[in-house]
Amino acid sequence: MAIQLITPFLWFDQQAEEAANFYVSIFPNSKIVKVLRCGEAGPWPVGTVLTVEFLLDGQKFVAMNGGPNVEFNNSVSFVVNCQTQEEVDSYWSQLTAGGAEVQCGWLKDKFGLSWQITPKVLPELISSPDAKKAERAMKAMMGMVKIDIAALEKAVKG
Repeated sequence: MAIQLITPFLWFDQQAEEAANFYVSIFPNSKIVKVLRCGEAGPWPVGTVLTVEFLLDGQKFVAMNGGPNVEFNNSVSFVVNCQTQEEVDSYWSQLTAGGAEVQCGWLKDKFGLSWQITPKVLPELISSPDAKKAERAMKAMMGMVKIDIAALEKAVKG
């Protein structure tokens, strides 16, 4: 088995295990791989979760309980590439539960992590070689919170 060269490492206050279980429950082919607990050397009380290694659709992630020193911000987000509106709707509703809708397909989950729920057709429409179609697609997307594929396609047609 090849080693994954780059692994996203997510810093949580004390919710690493809760977050990993939440994400694993949403994405197919996902699981908790390993939970590392603190021993006598700390930094938290013995038995407290330090890190959780998990897979989201085969992609390795690590979540760490690092304390309240760092918060997520919009400079890092995860893109979920969707084939259908049903996928967009499903991921959107699950990831916004307890979180917040933002704009243009962006949301923040209940842990403050940013996600972009993006239908495959979106980049194609906003980068159309037909400048007028691309402009209409971009304008339509900018007015959306959750991306609506049918509305995008309608806007492109004029």
